[in-house]
Amino acid sequence: MIKEPRIQIFDLIMSLSRAIDLVSPAVVNHHMQVAYIAFCIGKQLNLPAAELRELVLAGALHDIGAFSLKERIATLQFELENPHGHAEAGFLLLKDYGPFSSAAGIVRFHHVPWAGGAGCEFSGQKVPKGSHILHLADRVAVLIGKHQEVLGEAARICEMVNGQSGKMFMPELVDAFRNLAAKESFWLDAASPSPDSVLPLRLALPVVELDMEELLNLARLFSRIIDFRSRFTATHSSGVAASAELLARFVGFSERECRMMRIAGYLHDLGKLAVPAEILEKPSELTKPEFDIIRSHTYYTYRILEPIADLYEINTWASFHHERLDGSGYPFHHKGQDLPLGSRIMAVADVFTAITEDRPYRKGMPEERAMQVLQQMADGSALDSNIVSLLRLHFDEINSCRMEAQAGSAEEYKKFLQPVD
Repeated sequence: MIKEPRIQIFDLIMSLSRAIDLVSPAVVNHHMQVAYIAFCIGKQLNLPAAELRELVLAGALHDIGAFSLKERIATLQFELENPHGHAEAGFLLLKDYGPFSSAAGIVRFHHVPWAGGAGCEFSGQKVPKGSHILHLADRVAVLIGKHQEVLGEAARICEMVNGQSGKMFMPELVDAFRNLAAKESFWLDAASPSPDSVLPLRLALPVVELDMEELLNLARLFSRIIDFRSRFTATHSSGVAASAELLARFVGFSERECRMMRIAGYLHDLGKLAVPAEILEKPSELTKPEFDIIRSHTYYTYRILEPIADLYEINTWASFHHERLDGSGYPFHHKGQDLPLGSRIMAVADVFTAITEDRPYRKGMPEERAMQVLQQMADGSALDSNIVSLLRLHFDEINSCRMEAQAGSAEEYKKFLQPVD
């Protein structure tokens, strides 16, 4: 019997959280800093372990709906204008994935002010206490400067928080924070370059054995978070995943390996979370510095997933999709036998999807032109010629599968853009 991967749920959260915070040095570690502060406030309130875990999860993903660099930088202001858009987007991304559904509700209202008790509700919905804890933790995190000695800043931060008791923040939470803030260890941990390092031990998060279907569902969630940042890429990963899975089947992969290939397809552009949406959305030609940022995305995909040992094979298939057989690809310049068959399949699936899918600014290539491009790359020793030949042989079936998968993603994206009542 083949052993299913044993994956620590904290590692998965951390991978996604790190990816989101790579978009700018200004927000590095912000998600985990908020998660740590929220956890400490919850602990001060003697919340049950299950609620503490939900707080940490919500903190680690709370700005997941802030797609552009401009939005992410704006969240670093203590008082925000129009803060609820990215919170609602985060809720919509997380709500349908079972293990994250409770945290999604916390994320949805994490910028609702207390306002003398009026903050118990927002737009006719009850606001969870966790949202108010997350709000306070988020604002404390933005007040902790990256270049100042944190113990020297503690009194100023406490004064600002105290001044907002009953207004921005729930008084009960401010009292809990005040008690917490008396400990130097709290401030030093919160300002640490790796605040996440103190969380696993305190939470004792269980190792979760994900079967292939659960891992596939999680990867699908990741792909939505990756792709929905831009209308230009809104359905790309689903097309790559479907094409790669079918190509793998024609190559002779086992059913399990084909599922792994689909998961790799969903994750292959994870590193694009480090690319500002302003670059992804740019209608004109990219400058060289902008293109260099784009080229970094496969490196980040690899490094983000690297700590999760049981995802090693899936990671190599996903992350090497811009490597080329002749060594001309990036970012590691692997070539020939250094590239596993799964990575070669992913490279073909990615190019095939990119040139045949419709984008808002152009139509996809028809079969004849698409195969010319792929064959030229194979003749130039960039792509595996055997896989390109298989694609030619089964073009109609693979293309139909790609279009069906992308049509489904397009419907999901359309629903995502519609406001929730």
